[in-house]
Amino acid sequence: MKNILLATTAGLALALGGVAPDARAASVASACPLTNGSGPIKHIVYLQFDNTHYLRDAAQVPSDLEQMPTLLNFLKGKGVLGVNNHTQLISHTANGILSSITGVYPDRIGSAISNGFVVYQPNGKFNTFPSDFVYWTTPVSAKYDPAYTLINEAGKNAPAPWVAYTRAGCDFGAVALADMEFENTGTDITGTFAGTPALAIANASKNKLADFEGIAIHCAQNSALCTPANNGVTDNLPDEPNGYTGYNALFGHRFVVPAIAGGNSSIPDLGAGTSTGQGSIAGFPGFDGMWPKVTLAYAAQMLEAGVPVVFGYLSDAHDDHIHTQAYGPGEAGYVQQLKDYDAGFKAFFDRLKADGIDETNTLFVITVEEGDHFAGTVPTGCDGITKPCTYSRVPHGSVTIGEVAVDLTRLMTAHGKNVPAAGYDLHWDVAPAVYISGAPGPETAVVRQFEQDVATLTFTNPITGHVTPFAAGLADAAEMRLLHMFTATPPDPLRVPSFVIFGEPDLYVQNDYPTLCSAWTSASDYVCEQPQYAWIHGGIQAQVSTTWLGMVGPGVKNLGLDQTTWTDHTDIRPTMLTLAGLKDSYLHDGRVLVEHLDPATLPPAIASNLAAYKTLASAYKQLNAPFGTTGLASIAYATGGIGTTNTAAHNTYLATMKTFTDARDALVAQIRGYIEAAAFSNGPFDPATAASYAAQANKLTQQMVTLATSAP
Repeated sequence: MKNILLATTAGLALALGGVAPDARAASVASACPLTNGSGPIKHIVYLQFDNTHYLRDAAQVPSDLEQMPTLLNFLKGKGVLGVNNHTQLISHTANGILSSITGVYPDRIGSAISNGFVVYQPNGKFNTFPSDFVYWTTPVSAKYDPAYTLINEAGKNAPAPWVAYTRAGCDFGAVALADMEFENTGTDITGTFAGTPALAIANASKNKLADFEGIAIHCAQNSALCTPANNGVTDNLPDEPNGYTGYNALFGHRFVVPAIAGGNSSIPDLGAGTSTGQGSIAGFPGFDGMWPKVTLAYAAQMLEAGVPVVFGYLSDAHDDHIHTQAYGPGEAGYVQQLKDYDAGFKAFFDRLKADGIDETNTLFVITVEEGDHFAGTVPTGCDGITKPCTYSRVPHGSVTIGEVAVDLTRLMTAHGKNVPAAGYDLHWDVAPAVYISGAPGPETAVVRQFEQDVATLTFTNPITGHVTPFAAGLADAAEMRLLHMFTATPPDPLRVPSFVIFGEPDLYVQNDYPTLCSAWTSASDYVCEQPQYAWIHGGIQAQVSTTWLGMVGPGVKNLGLDQTTWTDHTDIRPTMLTLAGLKDSYLHDGRVLVEHLDPATLPPAIASNLAAYKTLASAYKQLNAPFGTTGLASIAYATGGIGTTNTAAHNTYLATMKTFTDARDALVAQIRGYIEAAAFSNGPFDPATAASYAAQANKLTQQMVTLATSAP
């Protein structure tokens, strides 16, 4: 297929409104198993949406995927759409993407508190709030914390997700998907371009965002695409296991597009048939502008230029990014955006089909990083299709859409509680991470008092009118460790919060911000509805944590809709690598989704013992996944143990959690090593051994369920 594609791609691209790729860019390293005829998969397309739902947010309004029938029918009609997929904690964009593309939970990649986190200075104070959206090798802070932002359990820069592909000889394209390309115009550029001619070009750019953010190609050794003549620079991964030398990369629209589009500086988008019409992409439009017509245009151009693996990000459709406001379910602008999204996918699939790229030779994996909870009241008598839904945005008046903003300091004051005298900070969120000045240990008196006080708080929800508990759950250091949210064993204690609050789903918690709501007239005001934001993520509610995963291509069964198989983000990576015949240099937290794959694609030891593998995999996930049975039960147990004022009960909780988590981690290490060896190293898979492991996992899970029923 490679030779056919390269012989026809220039004419096809021009005929379909694309740009002919440079011939030199089409010379992919012949070692790539995806292009040298050694397997049925010739290309991989991985796409990850931001907050795009399979389930309905209002009973009478079709869901996001229902309003994108081209995509929905492609996934259900030609492969499998699993709708019992789950996020990690915290359920946010950065770590949702990172867990998906690496196959590990946030405690093994340094991104537990996402999309950013507070960093303590050596003196215990804090004044910096770094983002998780940075290039892969960017440190947290040159001044306060030189550790890598993406850090693994050994304190090293986490292994990069493109390495398994480039080491195999395959060029790898990244389109706006977290941390595989530049995410800012400062440290990402200067750190990566340092000492190269590319830095002078970047410094002279009048629009660094458009020129250098969001787009990258990581090349195999000896690839003609990432040469110095194309402004390729060293793909520097100093901590990569087994070393990583002789690899180059292209960064930014400014350098990537001419290399894949015949020297042109722009490419047409896929907007034909949309409300905006077809336009030209002359530079990266920003992460909020990565609609299908943009992301998929970059992806198609890369594929046509001979880049066999492309990963891309798609912006959410429920926000009006032009007018900076949120849409409600069924609102006219929301419905129109989904129509445009669907048209973009139709143009993409049609264009690839004409290129000879389709489900017969290409693995398509399409998913979402998290769900959202809609904060507002959906009007009756509308469905968004035959009759648009409308919402009131009158500030401090008749508001029917918007998150419930709460100032935690003012809420504490209203309840007669005091915040820590030394001060504190928050990661603003429905699930805020609390950082107390002075970085006290988890069991100091000031931390305990704050935890106990927060556990007693209530508020009147302006959406429902009901008095509601402020915290739906709490997580201290012990619970964060169990939920894979703890990054200080031993890598980086400077980013670990004092504790985390899992708030009620309508909330957006902030602190010490007197101008939060302009209608506030006294210090006793602490809550209001903000109509410009209405989609809440980060919490522990099912509509946030339950997502979907679609796969189509060689080796994937045509199952249609799968509502049963329990999966989470970490399962995506090992499943994709199994299909592609590749492996990582590290062990995944996920498992191979054998339920969705043709047994012929599986390692023989697993294929011949499928029932035993499924039983063990299920028990393993329910024990180890943040939103598995153990994780959910532990939140209930921890919330009681943290909030109690009974010292003896609290001490019992701490001792029990440590003993349980130690036992969980030890068993997980054994199971993970066993199933990974069977999947990627031709290891054995014995049904009796699997059954023993599964029984031990189920026993631990039941222990936590029992503990949750007797929480203090």
